[in-house]
Amino acid sequence: MKGQSPVRYTLRYLEQGKLMLKNNVRIITVNYNTGHKPSRGAYDFVFWHLPQLQFKNPDVQFLVFKNMTPSPFLRVYFDNGKSILSQLDLQTKDEIYQHFKSIFCKTDDQMQQEAYVKEQKTNPANFGIGFPVECICTIAGQAPCTAFVAPPKEQRGKYKYMGKDVEEE
Repeated sequence: MKGQSPVRYTLRYLEQGKLMLKNNVRIITVNYNTGHKPSRGAYDFVFWHLPQLQFKNPDVQFLVFKNMTPSPFLRVYFDNGKSILSQLDLQTKDEIYQHFKSIFCKTDDQMQQEAYVKEQKTNPANFGIGFPVECICTIAGQAPCTAFVAPPKEQRGKYKYMGKDVEEE
């Protein structure tokens, strides 16, 4: 791998990102100046956290503007047309990270709840009322329902343990 800090673009590093944006966030712009001391935190935030943000939030557009503003700032646009401006002047990347996470990201409880709901809906082993498959007999490769098709004699308790033929009765 080539470039400055190539670890930022490894799959393992990208998956470790903890910033999952709220559903109503559409565009994020970051403005800073290179070589400008008050912009150092914004530069470091973009350098270390923007790849993870982009990986975890593929539906959000990210724009970085360099050397176009007198002071660094971050603007977040929402789907209703409103936006929020955050000044990043003289803040470290960790302060920016905490501020960004507290305002624009989902909480840990929200992410756990969404993961639980997604796991329940997508797991093919789940069946019953409220799931896509109501009975396991409709899944290919499973035994048919005994309500519709009589099981073989070997699977019947009377035949197996008592030696009785069920059809005789």
